[in-house]
Amino acid sequence: MELTVGAILEGKVKTITNFGAFVALPENKTGLVHISEVANSYVSDIRQHLTEGQDVKVVVIGLENGKVNLSIKRLEAKPQAEGQPRARGGAASRPARDAAPTPPPAPKTADQLFEEKLKAFMTESDSKISGIKQYSDHRTKSRRR
Repeated sequence: MELTVGAILEGKVKTITNFGAFVALPENKTGLVHISEVANSYVSDIRQHLTEGQDVKVVVIGLENGKVNLSIKRLEAKPQAEGQPRARGGAASRPARDAAPTPPPAPKTADQLFEEKLKAFMTESDSKISGIKQYSDHRTKSRRR
């Protein structure tokens, strides 16, 4: 069976780490469900959502360098409260007279704001570190010659 992006498979959670869960797939293949692909809501502890040995349904979202990236949340229905598509322009975009107004989204808590800032910092930091590593590797190689 050739794995393809978009394929829906049944697997078994083999190992859980802080960053995700490794899932055993058919034909002795293994894939990773990153913690951000476990649920439609924020996941701070993956062990609250998955356990080792649990059977899960996953979708293949990426195949890179022999690694299989999987998602559980992309098979779940998205919550209605988040980002409902709205029609643009014309009478269709106006709310019905009898419809209750949609309340504005709740303000983000200090923890949520901190998590967003931390995530942005980590992404930027990883990018800078990889650039420094490439530069130092290049300099080291040129000195050896």
